[in-house]
Amino acid sequence: MVSAPDVPTRGPARVAPYLIAGILVAIAIVMPLTVPIYARATPELWGMPFFYWYQLLWVFIAAGLLAVAYVIVTREDRRRRAAVRGEGTR
Repeated sequence: MVSAPDVPTRGPARVAPYLIAGILVAIAIVMPLTVPIYARATPELWGMPFFYWYQLLWVFIAAGLLAVAYVIVTREDRRRRAAVRGEGTR
């Protein structure tokens, strides 16, 4: 059975979780694109120039930031759905 279009499926959103998640995603995107920060050869790490290991490091940092953003948005969505069902807030 399809619910009526005027019945909400989620409660009101809070701005903070989405803002924090957006900032984390922006950091993960912008930092590797700012080439002047890492366009140099020193310091080296195990013989690898800074230019390369800095970018490789951001692969793991970005994965962590995106995972945190996902958890934040998922928890907020669960909270909003629980608000509509009448369950208590976490």
